[in-house]
Amino acid sequence: MVKEIKPTLYKLESVASGKQFEDEGWTLDAPNEVSLVRAVYEKKQIEVKDPSYGVFRFADWLPIHKMLEGSSAPVTYKSEGLAKHLGLSDLYITFSGYWPEKGANFRTCSFKETEAFSVGGRLKTDGETILVVASAGNTARAFARVCSDNNIPLLLCVPEDNIDALWFDEPIKDNVKLVVTKSGSDYFDAIHLSNLACELDGFIAEGGAKNVARRDGMGTTALSAITEIGRIPDYYFQAVGSGTGAIAAWEANKRLIEDGRFGSNFMKLMVSQNHPFLPIHDAWKADSRAMLPLDDDVARKQVEEIDAKVLSNRKPPYSVVGGLYDAMKEAGGDVLTATNAEAAKAARIFEELEGNDIHPAASVATATLINAVKNGTVQKDDCIMLNITGGGEKKFKQDKEVVYLKPSFVFDINPPLEKVEEVMNDLFKK
Repeated sequence: MVKEIKPTLYKLESVASGKQFEDEGWTLDAPNEVSLVRAVYEKKQIEVKDPSYGVFRFADWLPIHKMLEGSSAPVTYKSEGLAKHLGLSDLYITFSGYWPEKGANFRTCSFKETEAFSVGGRLKTDGETILVVASAGNTARAFARVCSDNNIPLLLCVPEDNIDALWFDEPIKDNVKLVVTKSGSDYFDAIHLSNLACELDGFIAEGGAKNVARRDGMGTTALSAITEIGRIPDYYFQAVGSGTGAIAAWEANKRLIEDGRFGSNFMKLMVSQNHPFLPIHDAWKADSRAMLPLDDDVARKQVEEIDAKVLSNRKPPYSVVGGLYDAMKEAGGDVLTATNAEAAKAARIFEELEGNDIHPAASVATATLINAVKNGTVQKDDCIMLNITGGGEKKFKQDKEVVYLKPSFVFDINPPLEKVEEVMNDLFKK
């Protein structure tokens, strides 16, 4: 049985001007401004519900009007094995994945579920509107599972080379359709395809970083850590593709400062990328708000080389007002890098010392923590949050029959709008 919650009371605010306005239901932008919008919640001190509410235990600070079925909240625990190995006295791991022994039951093994449940809880679906999501893998898997289970019409746009990420323990219902951009394309090409679909009647963009529900859903990782630890940590480690999770952590941090019970400091945002695909790293190191020029073909080649494919966003919300650049300028921190080999080694260390497998992106974050300890960037008594954004997949698949979602159509890179319309009308029988 689904638990009931009252719709959350909030307004939207332009980060650029501070102007507040009502959410019209699916507002993604500030009126006449280029800025991220932020949810300003009526409730200033969060009351965390019991774990049976799943991710909706943090509903006070989610922009939602209903609960969906089947969610799990991120779980935070104090590390023993990895902490001892690194000589750290105050390391906390926030785990979003499959680890039932610790109370984490993400069926897609990724923190992207926190976004999907929050976005679905914001959406006032009439069954006619089709939600459109572009993804490099994990986001598509999370939205497919959540929308399938909750009967929300969904169109997924994914690069063909990434569809092995679309595995499930139960078949996905027919209200979810997958289309792909042909082999050799990347996440940017999938985003372009999704933008074309959103030009058609009846299709709405999920919105990515612009959607307050997505960011505040992801922010539950920070809420989990800080309410469990009882204070705001000194450092926050996470691998980033778009950086939306780090923006979300910063926003949650600001709300918890205003809450008044957890301290007044900002966690330093120690975000990381998988070498050689380093667009956020390169812009940050150049102290440039603007992303640096990156040739499309070079970028696609770099994306082919990295193991953590989910970190392959070429146009992240870095420069926009309220984006990653502003988050890191206010909170402090750095953009770190890890090679495939360093990440693979970190994954082995984590599994051996903590007892569960982790995804490549989480391995990148773990590798950069290991390096930060070695080079003295963090001290042994610092309070550190390591955001493990996905894991437990090996454990999850051990005793389950896995099925894959097959694409309904393969598009060329940059298809004409007429072709997209023809395919969508056929898929959704418009």
